[in-house]
Amino acid sequence: MSVNVKEEPVLVPNCDVENSELEVLDRDEESKLEDYGTCVDVITERVNQLEQKVVEVEHFYSTKDGAGQTNTSKSNSGGKKVAISQPSKCSSAGKERTRGKHVSSPELMRQFATIIRQIAQQKWAWPFLEPVDVEGLGLDDYHKVIEKPMDLGTIKTKMEGSEYSNVREIYADVRLVFKNAMRYNEEKDDVYVMAESLLEKFEEKWLTIMPKLVEEEKKQAEEEAQDRASKQLAVEAAQAEKARDLSNELYEIDQELEKLREIVVQKCRKLSTQEKKGLSAALGRLSPEDLSKALKMVSEGNPHFPAGAPEVELDIDLQTDVTLWRLKVFVQEALKAANKGSGGTNAQNNNNNGGEMNKNAAKRRREISNAIIKVKKAKKA
Repeated sequence: MSVNVKEEPVLVPNCDVENSELEVLDRDEESKLEDYGTCVDVITERVNQLEQKVVEVEHFYSTKDGAGQTNTSKSNSGGKKVAISQPSKCSSAGKERTRGKHVSSPELMRQFATIIRQIAQQKWAWPFLEPVDVEGLGLDDYHKVIEKPMDLGTIKTKMEGSEYSNVREIYADVRLVFKNAMRYNEEKDDVYVMAESLLEKFEEKWLTIMPKLVEEEKKQAEEEAQDRASKQLAVEAAQAEKARDLSNELYEIDQELEKLREIVVQKCRKLSTQEKKGLSAALGRLSPEDLSKALKMVSEGNPHFPAGAPEVELDIDLQTDVTLWRLKVFVQEALKAANKGSGGTNAQNNNNNGGEMNKNAAKRRREISNAIIKVKKAKKA
């Protein structure tokens, strides 16, 4: 690419980066620019924090229909994962319960305890009141046949210790008592016949409390559904409030940036004739890649400038102050980097940290310059 910089012929004795003609800012101005850069860094950190909150809100609204309360979301920036957890406790009538698991009322538990006492008082119930005496009876294979031994005495102890949460659990253990006996003994044995008879009586009594049990389970399911709906509404209200707060904070940040842009525009002085000439000479020393970037900056300030043409003519005097400042900052940093890169491998390794700092400083300056352009365009509009 060929670039002709239009200006009056001027001899520039030394176009090194350290030449005073290429100094973008004096010490005081550079210090102020660093302060502005610090302000931008602080605002950027705030934006990063707000971004995580925005991701949480977006995740909530994108997954609230049929989604669980605890999920992991991947941020749109940096691949960060954000854990969103909203534990809930389900309670009714002052009693904690496990969601989806029925808890029988005290009244129903008392009714069921009465049924068990009636069964235990039957004349054939005595073999089932205590655990099977495996050793005393010489039943060496009992535990091989019966996986879970059970007896009415153990059930009574568990009920007194509140180890059952609903009558269905007790019902299963009572049936297990008789089913074990029928499984281990043969049909002709007395114990088998006794167990079969008692199981039949127990099933008959169980049917008498079934309507009450079904009614309780249905009522509890409705209460839990209502409780979940209330919690969901509360969560949605909290998320809506968070979204409003985020909107307000983002607006405040936008206002701060606008004030910062105004300050930078007011502080920006015009380049002197000598600085323009130094800039023109320095443009010719850029690498092809950096030169393309410089021309792109010119086209951003002047959309009609043919930055991508094979040969362009750049009139320094026709460029805006903002464009000239951007060019000076960019040219200075580009030539500094090129100068350090040509100093050998060892020098480059020793100055890696310093180069990174310079790049960061240059990045901040370019951000502020870009901010100035936005303000200028807004004013023109």
